[in-house]
Amino acid sequence: MLTFLVRWLFFYAMTMAAPHSHTLSSELTDTLRDAIITGEIKQGSKLSETRLAKELDVSRGPLREAIRRLEGMNLIHHVPQQGARVVELSVDIVLQIYHAREALESKAVALAATNMASPDIDELHRLLDAQAKHLKENSGTSIPAESDYAFHEAVIRGSKNRMIKHLLLHETYSLIKMFRYQTAAARSSSTNSLIEHRQVVYAIEQRDPVLAEAIMRQHIVHARDRIEQRFANQQQPVSH
Repeated sequence: MLTFLVRWLFFYAMTMAAPHSHTLSSELTDTLRDAIITGEIKQGSKLSETRLAKELDVSRGPLREAIRRLEGMNLIHHVPQQGARVVELSVDIVLQIYHAREALESKAVALAATNMASPDIDELHRLLDAQAKHLKENSGTSIPAESDYAFHEAVIRGSKNRMIKHLLLHETYSLIKMFRYQTAAARSSSTNSLIEHRQVVYAIEQRDPVLAEAIMRQHIVHARDRIEQRFANQQQPVSH
C-alpha cells in the first residue's frame, strides 16, 4: 500500500502543477487501476470511499467517479449491502475472458487488414524487431508482457473500430493485465508468439482479412490453451 500512496502523491502534485492536463478523477482512476492490476490492492478487497478519501486526501466526489470508471473496466463490481469490491479472477473467469478476446480481437485484425495505414504497419514491424532483439539477447526465453501488449494494442487500434477498441483496450485488456501480472507463469509470452505475430503482420500487409482473422484466432486459442494447461498442471487457483 505504501508504493500505491507514494505514487498517488506524485500524481497529485503533478495535477496541482498542471490542473488542465488531467482531471483529478482521471489521476485517481489511473492510480487505483495500477494498484489493482499489480495486486497492491488485493483481489476481493473492499474499496471503502471513506477510508480511501482519507488516505489519499481527496474529496469523495472525484473518488466516486474513479470507482465508477473502474467498474466500467470490470476491475471492480458492486456487491449488494457490501459496496465496491475488486474482482476475483478464477480460472473459469480467465478462460471466459480469453474466449471473449478471441472473438473480438480476431475481428479487430480482420478490420486492420483493410483499414490499417502503412505507417502503422511499419510500427508493427518495429515492435517485431524489438521482440526479436529481446529474444536474441536473452537466449530466446520469452517475450515480455509489455512488448506483447504493445503489439496487440497497435493491431486493435489499426481496426479503426471505436466499439471494438473500447471493449478490448478499456475493458478486456485491464483484466488480462491483472491476470498476467499477478500470475507468474503468465507474465511473458512463449517464443512461438513472435512467429505468430509475424504471420499476423504478413496477413495485414497482404490485405487479407480472412487470413488475418484465422491467424489471430489461432494465436489466442494457443494462449488460452497454455493457460489452461498450466493451471491443470499446477492445480492452483488464479487469485491470491
